[in-house]
Amino acid sequence: MAAVTGIGGVFLRANDSKALYQWYEKHLGLVKGQGAYSFPAPKERNEVLFCLFKQEDQYFPQAQKAMLNLVVDDLDALLDRLISEGVTVDEKRETYDFGKFGWVTDPEGNRIELWQPLGD
Repeated sequence: MAAVTGIGGVFLRANDSKALYQWYEKHLGLVKGQGAYSFPAPKERNEVLFCLFKQEDQYFPQAQKAMLNLVVDDLDALLDRLISEGVTVDEKRETYDFGKFGWVTDPEGNRIELWQPLGD
């Protein structure tokens, strides 16, 4: 039986797509592939979450229609590096039994969640 097997990409609107691609490449490791950009493939494939939030939910800015959640291998080291590069980093860091979380904001004001799964 035919079925959906996962998320194939993330699509965001941008005021200056060239500059935003460059920012993601410099700070978060986005790489240019054949016709598209992507993040390097993880060593082990984690499940991709699909979460819906009520319009009034405050988990990420209400004006922002989508939020990226990027899997990272060393949250604290990455956030410390991003701070040194002048990236807007939320000082809040949270740890749960399923992983560690931190947040950054891209130059166009999009909040991005960084997640280091448990065991990484």
